[in-house]
Amino acid sequence: MIHYGYFVIETMPNQDSARKSLRQTKKRAVRNKVRREAYRSAIKQTVKATQSGAQEDAKKFATAAQKALDKAAKTRVLNRKTASRKLSRLMKRVNAKAK
Repeated sequence: MIHYGYFVIETMPNQDSARKSLRQTKKRAVRNKVRREAYRSAIKQTVKATQSGAQEDAKKFATAAQKALDKAAKTRVLNRKTASRKLSRLMKRVNAKAK
């Protein structure tokens, strides 16, 4: 795959190992995208529930966000320390509204 600004030209690999590598990369990219969307949407739901004042919903969504962040960190979609930091800030936000 060659990037020229906005244009992406996908060149066909010539060797069998390179073809397999391209197939694997495409599969991994899809898998990573699903994980990334999962934790991002879970965080957004939690923040929205926190802002609207629905504490019970916010806690449920925070649990889902924790699970999604942990899975993303486990599969190296996200660095484990980044996941920890995001979760810490999210829980700080949820608990601040509980007081």
